[in-house]
Amino acid sequence: MVLLKGETVDWSKTQAPSLAELEALADVAFAALPADFRKLCDGLVIRVEDFPTDEVLEEMHCETEFDLLGLFQGRGLAQGGGEGYTGAMPNMIWLYRRPILDYWADHEETLGAVVTHVLVHEIGHHFGFSDEDMDEIERRAG
Repeated sequence: MVLLKGETVDWSKTQAPSLAELEALADVAFAALPADFRKLCDGLVIRVEDFPTDEVLEEMHCETEFDLLGLFQGRGLAQGGGEGYTGAMPNMIWLYRRPILDYWADHEETLGAVVTHVLVHEIGHHFGFSDEDMDEIERRAG
């Protein structure tokens, strides 16, 4: 929604995006990433859940369920996981809706920008990219 100067929004009827809506936003964010970057992501699965599991929170040493916005799970290319092997689960990126919304509420970025940032950061882990590489990918995504 784009507001013109002087317009108001009736926030009383506005709800936080659902899991499905955030997943659709993640799909749009992924589609806006540079084509050469998306091509490298063949076979990567993106999932959206409200929160990480208790096991993930413990493994990542999180203090609260809001500490983790996203997570790459699998064997990244940096660890020699570029090729699948029998019985392997696909590489996955988890985006956590409630922590993302909490972060968004406390910052001045758009929700789309936050989702893009988390997505690029987690995909960056998949490829072993530097922070500078990921910043450039985000810049190119607009």
